[in-house]
Amino acid sequence: MDFIMEKMNRKQSKGGRKPKVNPKTHRYVFRLTDEENAKFLALFDQSRMDNKAKFIVFLLFGKEMKSVKIDKGTVGFYMRLTSFHSQLRSVGVNYNQIVKLLNANFSEKKALAYLYKLEKQTIEMIALFKKVVEITEEFKKKYMKK
Repeated sequence: MDFIMEKMNRKQSKGGRKPKVNPKTHRYVFRLTDEENAKFLALFDQSRMDNKAKFIVFLLFGKEMKSVKIDKGTVGFYMRLTSFHSQLRSVGVNYNQIVKLLNANFSEKKALAYLYKLEKQTIEMIALFKKVVEITEEFKKKYMKK
């Protein structure tokens, strides 16, 4: 008997999830033809949302929804351009290290000879970089719609 009284006096722990402040309890069902379903799925895919119910609510209540179409060619170009940019930064860091090493470890005459060769290569690299900028501008004009 003491065991039962003890159990009743103890506060019972409520496990599980905390109840939502504003739970969604209303449910609606609608049916679509094959053609309508194909259009719906296309819109859903374009929205990049992960939940169809949220997508429908956004459409119904006119909340802002952005649809982005991704061109794989554009993405590939962007990724290569990003890679090129990171490589260019690495070259800049290496350039500074080389100049410091030349000044520290070689005579002035020998360091100047190496710096002259480095300068020629730098001029070629600048020309290449200008060409990349031109190609990027061309690409923007042709393919990037605003």
